[in-house]
Amino acid sequence: MTGVERREKLLSMLAKSKESIAGAEMAKRLSVSRQVIVQDIALLRAADNNIVSTNRGYVLLKPGKCERIFKVRHTAEEIEKELQIIVDNGGRILDVFVYHKIYGVVKAPMNIKTRKDIYEYVKTLSSGKSSPLLKITDNYHYHTVQADSEDILDNIQKDLEECGFLAKLLDFEPVDFWEKSE
Repeated sequence: MTGVERREKLLSMLAKSKESIAGAEMAKRLSVSRQVIVQDIALLRAADNNIVSTNRGYVLLKPGKCERIFKVRHTAEEIEKELQIIVDNGGRILDVFVYHKIYGVVKAPMNIKTRKDIYEYVKTLSSGKSSPLLKITDNYHYHTVQADSEDILDNIQKDLEECGFLAKLLDFEPVDFWEKSE
């Protein structure tokens, strides 16, 4: 199998899957090393395929979905509630990032779309091996959220606001995420 054929199979596997697929699993299915998969994923991304890596593997984001960035602020103890609001309304949390005055944007993929994903994420945080990004910015952080419609994103925004989680942009932040960009 050529590299082009292998990358086509990788794209097909990702497109058909409803869950993330681990690099090791793809390597096993295609009889190559995990490093070859990592290189192929990089080439597919360079060809404008929207592939996201998570702690559970790779996901191909489908076109036609709506996305919005929410700036939020809450305590570490309220993370589960915040994520449940998003997921229960039909959203998928693609990432978390903070804007730090010195370090700029620090970002991590999440790909959380179910309560089970939330449980696993919170369990990992509570193990004490890592702390959430919000701790370095006085609990302020952002999430890129994907949904099937703008209405769903509007409902998520309304519910986050009702819980007091939505935060205003500050003067030093470079982008107004509420404005639609072309």
